[in-house]
Amino acid sequence: MIKMKYGDKMKTRIMNTNSVEETMEIGRKIGQHITRGVTVCLTGDLGTGKTHFAKGFAEGLGITDTITSPTFTIVNEYHEGRIPFYHFDVYRVNDIDEILQVGFEEYVYGNGVTLIEWADMIEPILPDEFIHVKIEKTDNENERKITLKSFGRDYDFLEEME
Repeated sequence: MIKMKYGDKMKTRIMNTNSVEETMEIGRKIGQHITRGVTVCLTGDLGTGKTHFAKGFAEGLGITDTITSPTFTIVNEYHEGRIPFYHFDVYRVNDIDEILQVGFEEYVYGNGVTLIEWADMIEPILPDEFIHVKIEKTDNENERKITLKSFGRDYDFLEEME
């Protein structure tokens, strides 16, 4: 569970989706508004839609490549969009040093945007400022509860999303 650990700026937005397409649309909208240097941390159980969210996010950045979860490579890089996109999946990481050895800090503090699936597994090394996206299943089969929370600074566009 990602906890508030930096400063007091935090805004929360809760949205429900009823399909994969709607989950991707939320990702797409965030991708359209995101700026360089922002980290997006995704959490949620297996099968909740983290990778679908990431696909929509990439579309919002203008990326047309096929987006896959980098479960075995840890990070996939995409450079065709308006901002370089670094997609991490840390599900299979056994030690935080593994992440640091692939240049995690260069990605997070670099010139692109970073999205991390299973971000709660590397909480001690997350940056001070990020957007947390928690995706949860509900009692309805296709419905998802998506909680957007900003940490460290305000991301005003989160409040404007529908």
